[in-house]
Amino acid sequence: MEPHGDPLNMPALPSATVVMLRDGGAGLEVFLLKRHGLSDVLGGAYVFPGGKLDREDVELVDRLDTAPQQLHDALGEPGLQAEEASGLFVAAMREAFEETGVLFADVDAARAETAWRSLREGFHFADVVENLDLRLLASCIAPWSRWITPVVGGVVRKRFDTRFFVAAVPEGQQPRHDNHEATESTWLSPRVALQQYWDGEIQLAPPQIMSLAQLARHADVASVLAGARSRKPPTIQPEPIETGDGVRVICYPGDERHSVRERALLGPTRLAWRNKRFEPDGGFDALFS
Repeated sequence: MEPHGDPLNMPALPSATVVMLRDGGAGLEVFLLKRHGLSDVLGGAYVFPGGKLDREDVELVDRLDTAPQQLHDALGEPGLQAEEASGLFVAAMREAFEETGVLFADVDAARAETAWRSLREGFHFADVVENLDLRLLASCIAPWSRWITPVVGGVVRKRFDTRFFVAAVPEGQQPRHDNHEATESTWLSPRVALQQYWDGEIQLAPPQIMSLAQLARHADVASVLAGARSRKPPTIQPEPIETGDGVRVICYPGDERHSVRERALLGPTRLAWRNKRFEPDGGFDALFS
């Protein structure tokens, strides 16, 4: 049952998502899943694999190849316990495996496929890890950003505190959709994905729009990973604003109407719902300015 009451008291659920990357013939490409149309969160939209932190994620921390304190430092959240920080890395890897079959562990592609079949046969991620005695490679995923769902219009709904990670797909492994939570999948360059969204061919939510706009500034996977590891991940808590013309507008840190004055992202500081899409002032090219 969903909680009721003041939406300001609604907790944002700890979550993790992985932006999986590869170098394609024309440069950097991102793996996107199309969520099932009946999903209660972003149904029909293209997303990165991810989901909520589970209890079993924290229980698997001792399977990581990196010390909890090092992972805590990488997230850059002083108020977070090291164990929960490490659990978020596990959650990111678990969700990537459950939704795409990609396994960030000390395995080759054939063993990763065996693990995927075990999962499809009904075993839980923790079972697979224990049965195959896996070491999970937290060192292969890098914190990229943190997005906290805003409270919108006083409506009680699910809110998430999502840590976005970036990672290269392990050699020999091929992500795919599970035909359950996701019905389609694709590799696209960040700019092409945004162009398809602009043209109405695919749906994207604002965090994906802004994340793809940041990734479009990088030529290859190495550049993304180097950028991620050179700074602490920025925290983005979007804030809806009233413009007086009935247009829905979301602003980001650094916008003149946002409560945080320091800019967190390159590009536009706000998106407005116009023409059946979220778009920045200045049009498509403003996403990359």
